[in-house]
Amino acid sequence: MEGVIAVNRFDPWTYRDDAGVTGADLVGYKVEATDGSIGKIDRCSYEVSASYLVVDTGPWIFGKKVMLPAGVVNNADHEDRRVYVDRTKDEIKSAPEFDENTYTEQVYRDKLGSYYGGLY
Repeated sequence: MEGVIAVNRFDPWTYRDDAGVTGADLVGYKVEATDGSIGKIDRCSYEVSASYLVVDTGPWIFGKKVMLPAGVVNNADHEDRRVYVDRTKDEIKSAPEFDENTYTEQVYRDKLGSYYGGLY
């Protein structure tokens, strides 16, 4: 069809097809933002349309954890045990705060998905 431009819609809760994470246990992998390391993966999920990473930031954000929706993962290097995301450290630090008690609730997921989706 002439004049039609294909637009890839950002899906925050689904890993990209070419990210190379399918079937891999990413717990313990280091996470690299576009401008440096942010911590290690504490937990990960492969739920259909609800996948995410929980990253322990260690001293970077004073021992806090952050939740990253699967859609921000660019790729994984299994040899080096690193996952690369397409966000800066500041963008990740400014995301809605992670809470162990509410991170599975739809309200938090909607807020987080909107935040990361709005950066595209």
